[in-house]
Amino acid sequence: MLAVADVESRYYYEHYAPGRLADFDLILACGDLGRDYLEFLVTMAHCPLFYVPGNHDAGFVERPPEGCVCLDGHVERYGGLRFFGLGGAYRYRPGPYLYTEAEMRRRIRRAWPALLRSGGFDVLVTHAPARHLNDLDTLPHRGFESFNRLLDRYQPRCFVHGHVHLSYGTHLPRRMERGNTTVLNAYEHCVFEL
Repeated sequence: MLAVADVESRYYYEHYAPGRLADFDLILACGDLGRDYLEFLVTMAHCPLFYVPGNHDAGFVERPPEGCVCLDGHVERYGGLRFFGLGGAYRYRPGPYLYTEAEMRRRIRRAWPALLRSGGFDVLVTHAPARHLNDLDTLPHRGFESFNRLLDRYQPRCFVHGHVHLSYGTHLPRRMERGNTTVLNAYEHCVFEL
């Protein structure tokens, strides 16, 4: 799988070579990426692209990327895996895809019927990280505590997020483990297998 977030990967876009995306079974986009970029990836890869919106994706309200599947608040099955997505970031200004902790908890509660029907999920895809798990103390880059509760309850195999750029500091890991869950920061691009 290819996960992307926050910054368009020059390797997969500006310097694209035919066949470079051919080996991927699925692309996960974790927010703050341009509509044209996502449409390019899904066209060239010939595999599905699941995405969640980021805090800078206000344009997706009116014009979502074509050919891509919005995972925000939904469970999608693909390749024998269940993917659950939650877009947005911690509210630090007015705008779409920005939520308080209480608002994110309500969004998760609204998704419970879908989570029950699917028997949970194997991969959690978000824009923001979980609180104290790859987040920062600044309000714009704070993670959600409610994501920790989701991880504790469902024990997914993988949690993929964006929002916190690895370029913000050398202490930020690309990959870490939280119990049985592999946590991946998809900043720019990250290739992984499940």
